[in-house]
Amino acid sequence: MVDNKDNDLLDLDEEDYDTVLAPDIDFSGTIEFAEPFMIKGRVSGHIRATSDLLVETGADVRADIQANRVVIKGSVEGNVTATQIVHVFSSGRLIGDVTAPEVVLDSGCFFSGICTMKRQ
Repeated sequence: MVDNKDNDLLDLDEEDYDTVLAPDIDFSGTIEFAEPFMIKGRVSGHIRATSDLLVETGADVRADIQANRVVIKGSVEGNVTATQIVHVFSSGRLIGDVTAPEVVLDSGCFFSGICTMKRQ
């Protein structure tokens, strides 16, 4: 079950994110951030955050991800580690291992990997 704090991330609009990587951007390298971040484009490399990450529908991420909360509506290929929650929506696709205290896989999503749930 997703608690109210996790719903806050799900209820955010694009203007609520400090940074939005636009659909026409193709980034390769390491991204580090401390405020909520939305990806709509393509990213390859590594993502390290002390905040929340939303991979929007249509986005393509090929990176290992470390963040507080990770919401996947697009495609992610890489290992995902979250300190709070990983939520893969029905439109989402995750190929890689996931480690988080809470993992939500919506009906219809695609997930291929190992899921490890560790309490803080």
